Amino acid sequence: MVILGIDPGYAIVGFGVISYEGNHFKVLSYGAVNTKAGVDFSLRLNDIYDGVTQLINKYKPDVISIEKLFFNTNNKTAINVAEARGCTILACVKAGVPLYEYTPLQVKQSVVGYGRAEKRQVMEMTRMLLNLEKIPKPDDAADALAVAICCAHSSGSLLGRL
Repeated sequence: MVILGIDPGYAIVGFGVISYEGNHFKVLSYGAVNTKAGVDFSLRLNDIYDGVTQLINKYKPDVISIEKLFFNTNNKTAINVAEARGCTILACVKAGVPLYEYTPLQVKQSVVGYGRAEKRQVMEMTRMLLNLEKIPKPDDAADALAVAICCAHSSGSLLGRL
């Protein structure tokens, strides 16, 4: 099964593509869809939609996993990220690929075994589970890979319906 994990954002949308077969992970790709600061926000949203659509077309994932938003301070940032996340979700829906959403707590619990784990712990465990030499950069890509791992670990209950 090929899983595309997405860490939503509007400046950087992290992505990670993994194959998960027989409890074994293989990293196919990771990186980010970047948008340029200073460009009209609507054009940035278009770039996100196009970038995610290109990833879906290139890797043909069986499922897509995306992190749910959690903000408690900056409302303007939260709204912008939510709009970008909406464009990402739209690209997934239009491609007809099943989409699963996970909270940060679920991702941490799945990857580290502790829902209140620190970001650094999640990144290091992601590196270990995927047998990578170093933690993927940018951080958004590492986060996206963690979301993909969470989806794979949840496959017994969620993906069994496919």
